[in-house]
Amino acid sequence: MKTALEEIGGEDRLHALVTAFYDRMETDPKAHALHRLHFRGHGLNHTRQAQFEFMCGFLGGRPYYRERNGHMNLREIHGHVPIRTEDADLWLATFDAALTDCEMSGQAVDKLRATLRRAAHMLVNDVPDWRAEADERAKA
Repeated sequence: MKTALEEIGGEDRLHALVTAFYDRMETDPKAHALHRLHFRGHGLNHTRQAQFEFMCGFLGGRPYYRERNGHMNLREIHGHVPIRTEDADLWLATFDAALTDCEMSGQAVDKLRATLRRAAHMLVNDVPDWRAEADERAKA
């Protein structure tokens, strides 16, 4: 039985997908809110590699992320980032556009979309938005 990674075309196709996703995040004005969220972490260069490593293991390939970090707990990875429903939806729309950019479709991609939708909405939290906090401090 093939892994989900094999079904979407292997590591090279996944790498192209992750690259297309982050290229969109950096250049598409509609994705600015996502781009902004990444500055609370290690920045996009780190995140591009970490995303590829995570997705590879997530899709049944080599667990590079787990090998490097000892876990693949999505909530822990994103625990410091304020994620609203609209952020999750924007992430999904941007990822969907990257799938289109890479001409990826079919049953395996539909399953991936459904799985990512569940994962993205599981990450919605009540962490205070640091931009809103900074705006409040500036008003005081």
